[in-house]
Amino acid sequence: MQRLSLFKALTLCLVSAVVPAFAQQALPAQPSFDAELAQSVGADDYGMRKYVLVVLKTGPKPMAAGPARDAMFKGHFANINRLAAEGKLALAGPFDGVDGWRGLFILAVSDIEEAKQLAATDPVISSGEMVAEYHKYYGSAALMLVNPAHAKVAKKSF
Repeated sequence: MQRLSLFKALTLCLVSAVVPAFAQQALPAQPSFDAELAQSVGADDYGMRKYVLVVLKTGPKPMAAGPARDAMFKGHFANINRLAAEGKLALAGPFDGVDGWRGLFILAVSDIEEAKQLAATDPVISSGEMVAEYHKYYGSAALMLVNPAHAKVAKKSF
């Protein structure tokens, strides 16, 4: 039951980002439309783009607390930062761990195979600490603006 609730919460969160874009599709282009910005974030005519949503779940090989686990997570955060800098990661973050749900990536790729290759570079995946579940997602291209905005509001980094 908890898993379904988490899925519903995630779906509502993602839908809230998508619905405004669909609501505007019947309207003429807004005077504030920025063609250069739209192109830079890979937006289609509706301001949307394809992504792959990656749900990270507890894997078959959890690592005990200690220096090796600390190093694995340091590598995990470094990998997240690398993918974001390369423009391949739109969004990432942890879940509460209920029912083994640990976190998510929204990868700025349209192909699940490419998403699998990118996720495989993460130490938490390659070690078996977590496993990934992949879903195609069509959402606002403005998600690509999250990482630059985040850098302006974060006092610390991982």
